Amino acid sequence: MSDISEFEGRITSALERIGRAVAIAEERAAQAPGGGISSDEMEAEIGRLNEALETERDTNAQMEQRVKAIHEKQNTHVAALEAEVETLRRQIYDLETSMTGLRHANDALRANNTALREANAAGVGDADLINAGLSADVQALERVRATERAQLDGLITDLKAALPRDATTATEEM
Repeated sequence: MSDISEFEGRITSALERIGRAVAIAEERAAQAPGGGISSDEMEAEIGRLNEALETERDTNAQMEQRVKAIHEKQNTHVAALEAEVETLRRQIYDLETSMTGLRHANDALRANNTALREANAAGVGDADLINAGLSADVQALERVRATERAQLDGLITDLKAALPRDATTATEEM
């Protein structure tokens, strides 16, 4: 942004120089005994002013190209960040889904364990309660595994993003 301010300052000073040169030319024209400045002087001054104007136009064009390049780079960076945010949202959703399943499995396991304790306290061994308890335990273990898998998938995605492009391509080809 400081380049833009610098270029604006240069353009403004060039325009001021042109304005002063025109004012000087008008004064000379009014003071000259022949009714104006000589055409050679005028041609030289116009040529110098045209060169200064062309230089400033070139500078302005370069500045516009830089601004365009910065804008394109920024758009590319924003698109990459949006893709990363979407990936993170998907990972969070997967983790939340796994955690919800784990909570439900643990709730069922707790309820079944409570029923087993009550049955044992009463001195009645109930095979259905034991089977339900083991089933709830297996389901809880499966949910724990699914949650861990979702966490590992997130880590793998993060590691792939951190690796250079060539290493990522080589890893995927294996």
